[in-house]
Amino acid sequence: MTLQELVRQAASMYLDRTAVCFDEGNSQPPTCYTYKTLLSEASELSNFLLAHCDFGGLREIGLYCQPGINVPSWILGVLQVPAAYAPIDPDSPLPVSTHFMKKCDLQYVLVEKKQVNKFKSSYETILNYDTVSVEHKDLVLFRLHWENGEVSWILSDREDNYKINDRKDSRNCGNSIEEKGHMDVRQEHCLAYVLHTSGTTGTPKIVRVPHACILPNVQHFRHEHTVQLGSPLLGTVVEVRDTAGSSVHEGTGQVFLGGKNRVCFLDDEITVPLGTMRATGDFVTVKDGEIFFLGRKDSQIKRHGKRLNIELVQQVAEELHQVESCAVTWYNQEKLVLFVVSKVDLVKDYLFKELQKHLPSHALPDDVVFIDTLPFTCHGKIDASELNKIYVDYINSQPRNKLHGKGELWEKLQYLWKSILSLPEDPMVPDNSVFLASGGDSLKSTWLLSELEKLTGTSIPGLLEVILSSSILEVHNHIVQTVFTHGDLKVDRSYATKRKLSDTYPEEASRRPARLESALPSDLNSETNALIAVSRGSQVLSLGPGRLLPKLGHCSSIWPLDLIPQSNPQILKSVNPPAPDEKLKKPPASQEGSPAARAKTVVLRERWRSDTGKCVDASPLLVMAALDKSPTTVYIGSHSHWVKAVDLFSGKMTWQQLLGDRIESSACVSKCGNFIVVGCYNGLVYVLNSKSGEEYWTFSTEDAVKSSPAMDPTTGLIYVGSHDQHAYALDIYEKKCVWKLKCGGTLFSSLCLSLRPYHLYCATLGGLLLAVNPAAGSIVWKHPCGKPLFSSPRCCQRYVCIGCVDGSLLCFTHSGEQIWRFSAGGPIFSSPCISASEQEIYFGSHDCFLYCCSVEGHLQWKFETTARVYSTPFAFRNPSRSSETLLAAASTDGKLWILESQSGELQSVYELPGEVFSSPVVWGSMLVIGCRNNYIYCLDLLCAHENNQVSSL
Repeated sequence: MTLQELVRQAASMYLDRTAVCFDEGNSQPPTCYTYKTLLSEASELSNFLLAHCDFGGLREIGLYCQPGINVPSWILGVLQVPAAYAPIDPDSPLPVSTHFMKKCDLQYVLVEKKQVNKFKSSYETILNYDTVSVEHKDLVLFRLHWENGEVSWILSDREDNYKINDRKDSRNCGNSIEEKGHMDVRQEHCLAYVLHTSGTTGTPKIVRVPHACILPNVQHFRHEHTVQLGSPLLGTVVEVRDTAGSSVHEGTGQVFLGGKNRVCFLDDEITVPLGTMRATGDFVTVKDGEIFFLGRKDSQIKRHGKRLNIELVQQVAEELHQVESCAVTWYNQEKLVLFVVSKVDLVKDYLFKELQKHLPSHALPDDVVFIDTLPFTCHGKIDASELNKIYVDYINSQPRNKLHGKGELWEKLQYLWKSILSLPEDPMVPDNSVFLASGGDSLKSTWLLSELEKLTGTSIPGLLEVILSSSILEVHNHIVQTVFTHGDLKVDRSYATKRKLSDTYPEEASRRPARLESALPSDLNSETNALIAVSRGSQVLSLGPGRLLPKLGHCSSIWPLDLIPQSNPQILKSVNPPAPDEKLKKPPASQEGSPAARAKTVVLRERWRSDTGKCVDASPLLVMAALDKSPTTVYIGSHSHWVKAVDLFSGKMTWQQLLGDRIESSACVSKCGNFIVVGCYNGLVYVLNSKSGEEYWTFSTEDAVKSSPAMDPTTGLIYVGSHDQHAYALDIYEKKCVWKLKCGGTLFSSLCLSLRPYHLYCATLGGLLLAVNPAAGSIVWKHPCGKPLFSSPRCCQRYVCIGCVDGSLLCFTHSGEQIWRFSAGGPIFSSPCISASEQEIYFGSHDCFLYCCSVEGHLQWKFETTARVYSTPFAFRNPSRSSETLLAAASTDGKLWILESQSGELQSVYELPGEVFSSPVVWGSMLVIGCRNNYIYCLDLLCAHENNQVSSL
């Protein structure tokens, strides 16, 4: 049964009854059609479409019109072809409707005659089209001819793969798939209509709705005169699930909807298993069998370490009798802004005090803006983008960015400190208050720095380090000393006493090259010690026999993943991961170049997860033996103070070791492979036995070590940076510091080693990029970048690149000359990932985009994610198609993105149940990453084939 059959069945019994009325609101009586007229108009349109449409693939027809008396007959006419109708709102924003038509690959659009000029003028620069000469009453049929590469949903081989040759084949195909428990979008009578979501939380999704999904609603209301609010309709299943996917009978979870035939097709889906349950994004609490609504998933944010639904802020504000209406936005994912339409004149301070009575401290807004009316979209929803524009105008209009002498500095600093940390207006911030201890983090610290530099009208060198490590009084004094020359205010720049070094540095100032050959284990160069270590940013380090990797000449000691040579099958076989499931079979080699093989998509499926106890911000290190079948091990630490070693294939823990504080540093492996080295918040660098986790040696710096260590494969030295503003070269075999270098700023990012030229690159939060002689510990050159550098430097044969919080990706020669500057739309904390060909550079930004630019600094593509991109992308060769390279990246909202690296085209997306600041690492067909829900995840990368089977990539 289809919708059109249901209508015709009912209409045949009541041909002379009124079917539809339309009131144009012009003081004239409504226009009405009988069922007989409705059916006649619909049949004429169906015949017209069959005569002029030559369908290939899915039968979908766009309908571009305003509401009117003819709309029901037009819809019915399209359905009777049979085809699915795709409504296009003439008042919809042009980018939204264009995306919809492209994504659907619409070949035909019916345009209301009164809207033809608007249609042509709106799309003439975007589409190539021909108008069918024969018009049909009040409609004109347009056939669209899309430019090559415009359509993203179906690939170039769509006609070969998905063309429905005749109805008999279609029905057979549908029945066979139905028997297997799937619904197929290609079945001739499958689809009723195609819609798109509003796109308020990202790119609009395409939703293809089958007849089988909507018919139960009609049947339900036919038999039920009243429907109890909250009870599911006929054939609908409602479940509440937690973040792990388990059913919730008491407690909080997300609503999932589905049913045997309650199946829709989203975006690229071709077949969907019957009974599929879809996440709605609605969070609820289940209590005594009843469901209570909490809010939308897209309204959930994490603020000051606590989960917050911003709708709570809106609800509380709306209950205040002075507030007529309001809205809340999470501006730039860093400021909670409340927009208020008030009934009476309100004072901001009074409103804050009222909110403090009803909201927890982490829910108090950062700012309140009074407006006359709330802006709405064409869908009737609050227009968040318009609110953001209003807020930008509001910020620019404020006089607080003016500082009239140092006398105002303390008051303004207090205001900014409390505003950014969402602290109550009273009392004053104590002199000894430390930013990080008061709820601040690295993101908020850069925000405070930016506000203070705007306030003073000048750049303030070294201020970020003071914000991160010192009290508000010391921040104030630093600004006074830097900005104001000879003042009458006495300042005290004494800093808290740092830990004393427990180790002595006999060679600290000698700057002599390190010579470690005699100190290394005697079997270092034996084949049994041949190792491969894989870390974030597609870095692969080969240790052991010199023949394992070719001599690459002028390049870093760490090579891109697909430069591992193909000349030694034994090595490749031994390190190649097994398939995720023995039942999953790869397609025959003969299919590699076939359309079917090209049409498969990437699917991510959880292989295992491992609980660390607290947030995992560090990135994984993978170490494997190159010549034997020893297990591949994942090493990673977390905020719980534990470092874990986990078997890559099984997820079983090999060992865990408790360190003295939180771990955000990612580990590196020693030259001999017997140790891993990791930094810790307590200022120690730990050297642990890679097999047992037993502590071998610790080295103490004078402040937290968040920087990830780097290993020199020529000497075995370990290089690491510290918040104490020093870089260190450590001989872990002799258990001593070889040299120590003051870098002029805090070292947050990781150090990068280049073998030719022999440089160690360091970046500071003071904005300095330094090239250091690794043997002597002396500075070769340094370049002031102007703003803090959280990103880690990455080098290739010709250049070294680094991201900056001012949104710039900077590129230098190895001699220190800046070659180019590429500007993103937000701060860059992500470290660059350089392709194997050294022609492309990938990175993420706080503007929510992933970028690919050429080595000459030109934009190749950019891809919009749904949140900030803090982590470093990972480029890897697709094992099933050696000519293709994929890119894995993560956004902070927990989404993992798999893109085609040359085009930026989305291949797959997977959502983890927590925020992600860790970077993905890929080996073979497995991806490993940490999550702020306390778990390490290993995901299988699979190929989805047309026959619904999956296979390892």
